[in-house]
Amino acid sequence: MNNKKCSFCGNQETAENTVLAGRTGSRVYICKNCVIAANHLLCNGSKETFNEINAKAEIQPNLPTPKELKAALDEYVIGQEKAKKVFSVAVYNHYKRIFKQNNIEDTTEISKSNVLLIGATGSGKTLMAQTLTRFLDVPIAISDATSLTEAGYVGEDVENILTRLLQTAGGDPKKAEKGIVFIDEIDKISRLSENRSITRDVSGEGVQQALLKIIEGSVVNIPPKGGRKHPNQDFVQIDTSHILFICGGAFDGILDIIKRRLGGNTLGFHGEKRGKSEENEVLSLIEADDLISYGLIPELVGRLHVVTTLNELNKDDMVKILQEPKNALIRQYKKLFAMDKVELTFHDEALEEIASMAIQCKTGARGLRAIIENIMLDIMYELPDLQDYEVIITKSTVVNKEKPLLINKKGKRSA
Repeated sequence: MNNKKCSFCGNQETAENTVLAGRTGSRVYICKNCVIAANHLLCNGSKETFNEINAKAEIQPNLPTPKELKAALDEYVIGQEKAKKVFSVAVYNHYKRIFKQNNIEDTTEISKSNVLLIGATGSGKTLMAQTLTRFLDVPIAISDATSLTEAGYVGEDVENILTRLLQTAGGDPKKAEKGIVFIDEIDKISRLSENRSITRDVSGEGVQQALLKIIEGSVVNIPPKGGRKHPNQDFVQIDTSHILFICGGAFDGILDIIKRRLGGNTLGFHGEKRGKSEENEVLSLIEADDLISYGLIPELVGRLHVVTTLNELNKDDMVKILQEPKNALIRQYKKLFAMDKVELTFHDEALEEIASMAIQCKTGARGLRAIIENIMLDIMYELPDLQDYEVIITKSTVVNKEKPLLINKKGKRSA
């Protein structure tokens, strides 16, 4: 994947839009599109900005391919190959639909395909959205469904999601209308039973009903600074037709619903205990009826067109998460130690024990930091006094809370 980015417009280099570098050693680049815009500015005496010229010329952004998007996800997200492919294709198709639909003379209109990610806590759903935020030059708003309530009740209105998107777009409604909204913990707003409630369910079914119009596509009036609407207030209009909605949730307990539908031995004394890989396979068989049985209303399920599942992480995945991503925890702690001129080393057995402890906690990759913080507390308390030492974390350090090995530069070992 090419990492050259234009310093003016932020677009990456492609075969159609080449990027020129500045003097040797500098990190300043300019793309072909911006050279054309600069020529217009200088030769025609125009006082317009680059953005105004590019908007008039309708210069299209350089869309990263699905492979480039997945490569960006691979740098931070371990495993979950299918989910990363689905995520990458959905984002690519979304922007291709927005920017290139009119390139072909055809009256066919392409509808957007919203995405639902299902996976255990700590499996990487939110991380994928955060990673694309770093990679894409588009506004992305990440919201938590648990704080939402139906309009008119205490809590956040559903439309506050769009206010957050507008803020990440720098207050530009047109830019916000081409953004991405990631709604986490979507399973927490499920209704308590499959039957419609006769009382108000303002933080469950009521929120689902309120989400319908913005996910489907409509013009919404929102207060630019968020909060409640007031009659004399100025509003900003946002058309959600081109906003891609990605929802994520753990859906704890949905596996049992799928098993009952499949007719497996899920009840009684003859139920077979399935391994993680087999359970992941069962979860991948999820259907719309299972989501409705869980508590999502049919209208919302129908608007989430692409459903994909994330596998529960195993021990090998956990060990890789500790070491391989760009922001891996072990790399972070090594950097923290290096700031005090101390070298940090983890034995492989120690990493495996940490991974096993995280799996037992059932908190996914999120549990890794808490475990390491607990292990490292005493040594980090003494860290400023260990300059020019190497600290080695062994299996005994993790399991028996023994002190790590300390080796100075001369090779003398300390307790």
